[in-house]
Amino acid sequence: MEWKIFGTVFATVFLAELGDKTQLATFLYAADAANPKLTVFVGAAAALVVTSALGVFAGAFVSEHVSPRALSWVAGLGFIAVGVWTITRA
Repeated sequence: MEWKIFGTVFATVFLAELGDKTQLATFLYAADAANPKLTVFVGAAAALVVTSALGVFAGAFVSEHVSPRALSWVAGLGFIAVGVWTITRA
């Protein structure tokens, strides 16, 4: 286990997930008194684990065919495009 990369990934994903629609959906399920809280937690945690696994596998596959520099550029431009779209759609 490489703890430095673990910490970086954990912090990045943790901050990215705070307040996003996934957390809000989980919040709404947990707020319903009829839903068992442990079931909501396990369901949400399992979903995040599966989506993270898909991200790791997709990233490993793409990295075999695309250079890391190109991936950085595409990811950066994608984030900028989403930011511009978010600001200008209002």
